[in-house]
Amino acid sequence: MRTILFIIQKEFIQIFRNKGMLPILFVMPFIQLILLSYAADYEVKNIKLNIIDNDMSHASRLIVSKFQANKHFDIVHFGASAKQGFDDLNAGEADLFVHIPMGFEKKLIQEKDGSIQITADAVNGVKASIATGYAQNIIASFNKQFLKSLKHPVGMMPKPAIDVTYSNWYNPQLNYKNFMVPGILVMLVTMIGAFLSGMNIVKEKEDGTIEQLNVTPIKKYQFIIGKLTPFWILGMIILTIGLVIGKIIFAIPMVGSLGLIYGFTAIYLLLILGLGFFISTITTTQQQALFLAWFVLVIFILMSGLMTPIESMPKWAQVLTKFNPIAWFVEFNRRVLLKGSSFLDVKYFFFYIAIAAVVMNVAAVANYRKRA
Repeated sequence: MRTILFIIQKEFIQIFRNKGMLPILFVMPFIQLILLSYAADYEVKNIKLNIIDNDMSHASRLIVSKFQANKHFDIVHFGASAKQGFDDLNAGEADLFVHIPMGFEKKLIQEKDGSIQITADAVNGVKASIATGYAQNIIASFNKQFLKSLKHPVGMMPKPAIDVTYSNWYNPQLNYKNFMVPGILVMLVTMIGAFLSGMNIVKEKEDGTIEQLNVTPIKKYQFIIGKLTPFWILGMIILTIGLVIGKIIFAIPMVGSLGLIYGFTAIYLLLILGLGFFISTITTTQQQALFLAWFVLVIFILMSGLMTPIESMPKWAQVLTKFNPIAWFVEFNRRVLLKGSSFLDVKYFFFYIAIAAVVMNVAAVANYRKRA
């Protein structure tokens, strides 16, 4: 035990002696947490809109006023023809144009049918889909309001509409930061654990001290525990600071048990440190370790459901995410922090991560012994 404590002490001295390491540990992750949480927002705003109103009627002016009052649209031009709308799209001066044809109001009143053209720049398919949805909601609102304003003769009343009452559980304000911050925090804890543990052991190889350690009476399990424990402690500290930032700056609701979060993170870090340790056993330089760790983590992050729903992925990708530890941790964080899930609700998360941690560390130790 004293041997392990001496190794842990040595590692902490090396970490805090390295002035370039401290900003990486305690400054960069939280700058990333703050910046990414503000930047990673799927709510589309400031949509550049071109309106072409060839009808110039009461109905068309009502539609225009609704677009002007909507916070998502920024009307940049009032065009005169559909050709001008397409020219603005091609030039990048507009993201969307709405064309109200001549005779729109007359046809709407007399024939109970009117058409409006909505054309979007779909180079960014997600943005175009969301912007078109906003526009359709505005027109649907106009349609409902305009029908109520008409005086219908007996027997000509419009068909009854269905009013939908909805409620948003767990995130009533639909605040996207509540969805993103728990996931980004997982990403930062993962990157710190994997990168530092992998490069730290490889550094011993580069310096030539790993051979000296191998011929000392220090047992391998003492060496490994002493090497990885400091990064486990740092991972827990980073989690704590991240939770504080999430609560103070982003007002993230934490309705679940923080004890569950810390318990799961403690096991999860064992898995990630084992991954970093395994990477260190198959690489010989810090550059190789950094590149390999980054390659693996980028795939894990992109397929974790952090940015896009796992359900929207192809079936084969959904199967692969079952072996993605980041996906499990992201889902766990969101369930506990936002939904208040109890241990019984997420017990299989603990089971999976614990099994994966044992398998990864056994593989790392076996490979280390092989190359020692």
